Amino acid sequence: MAQFIDRRLNGKNKSTVNRQRFIRRHKQKIKEAVSDAVNHRSITDTESGEDITLPKRDISEPAFHQGQGGLREKVHPGNDQFVRGDKVERPPNGSGSGGSGEGDASADGEGQDEFIFQISKDEYLDILFEDLALPNLQKKQVNRITEWKTHRAGYQTAGIPSNISVIRSLRQSLARRTAMSAGKKRLLNELEQQLAELKEHEPAKPLAEKDIKLQIEELRQNLRRVPFIDTFDLRYKNYEKRPIPSSQAIIFCLMDVSGSMDQATKDIAKRFYVLLYMFLNRTYENVEVVFIRHHTQAKEVDEQEFFYSQETGGTIVSSALKLMDDIVKERYPTHQWNIYAAQASDGDNWADDSPRCKKLLSEELLPICQYYSYIEITRRSHQSLWHEYEKLEQEYDNFAMKNIRTVEDIFPVFRELFQKERS
Repeated sequence: MAQFIDRRLNGKNKSTVNRQRFIRRHKQKIKEAVSDAVNHRSITDTESGEDITLPKRDISEPAFHQGQGGLREKVHPGNDQFVRGDKVERPPNGSGSGGSGEGDASADGEGQDEFIFQISKDEYLDILFEDLALPNLQKKQVNRITEWKTHRAGYQTAGIPSNISVIRSLRQSLARRTAMSAGKKRLLNELEQQLAELKEHEPAKPLAEKDIKLQIEELRQNLRRVPFIDTFDLRYKNYEKRPIPSSQAIIFCLMDVSGSMDQATKDIAKRFYVLLYMFLNRTYENVEVVFIRHHTQAKEVDEQEFFYSQETGGTIVSSALKLMDDIVKERYPTHQWNIYAAQASDGDNWADDSPRCKKLLSEELLPICQYYSYIEITRRSHQSLWHEYEKLEQEYDNFAMKNIRTVEDIFPVFRELFQKERS
């Protein structure tokens, strides 16, 4: 009879394979839950995972159970009413004893039990940014963005069960068993030959035969004790991440902080940029980010000031576009850098400035940008800036514009803007 001895150390991730299988099986439901959760998280909450709630009906699995009808014999302990052969009437449908809870019945239709599944920060971000990429990323002169691709890299003696190499493990097992039993088998053959010679010898030597038989039995027991496979036979496929040569990129984040941007609108803009910033940091190691805030004047700021400064004023959008153009010419040569921009505004702008914005984009920025995205955060009808930008969208393939009305629109719009191109 085979015996299995678990000699694995008491690791923390013994259920990793089951967890990964569960995520793969219910990935669509988890993605929907993550997409919904991202709209309700704090804009500063980028370091935690997420509790995913799934209806139990969506994770139910097939099961065998007894069908209705038929005859079954059961033995119930403590029976003092029936004897063998008695037939027990079935309770009528719906008359079985229910629970004794104290709650009131619901009049709002059927309910569903829920299953709460917690995913880690890495799993949350992987699902959140799956199938997203910077559009039109091209290889330039200097390669600094580090993207990674997983490659096979031989074998190792530790790993998770799903990476076990059966063939390599059995090969190690065979080598070990051969090394451990070769000498014993050689000695066993010699003893069996001696025993055969003694049996043919006249006169018989029963004491010598008995001694050899004991040695043979002991050797056979020792051979049987050699385990078929042991923990140090196991070999796991090893994988390593290797950098893929790519191109360096700079992305400009332009945000309107004028007086017409109320706090709710600013919060939506910040949520969009937090998503963008998390996406860049998660996907590309060496992408640089330039933050520009503007009202009547534009200013390059750091991450902290971009998200949390209370400065406000009037609205001249072209000041931000002009500052972006100056920074590109000063620090980011177009033959070395992939240039991206994301602009967020409520659409309010000085009327005479909107044509100037269109001119700056068409003549200076769009010819050098890989991709320029504009989001307008408003529930009202669009104004002059939107109408000027619509002309650009028809003319340039690398210009995209979307309207966000509520917090729930943020993530769908974000995915549309940065959907990975199909190869």
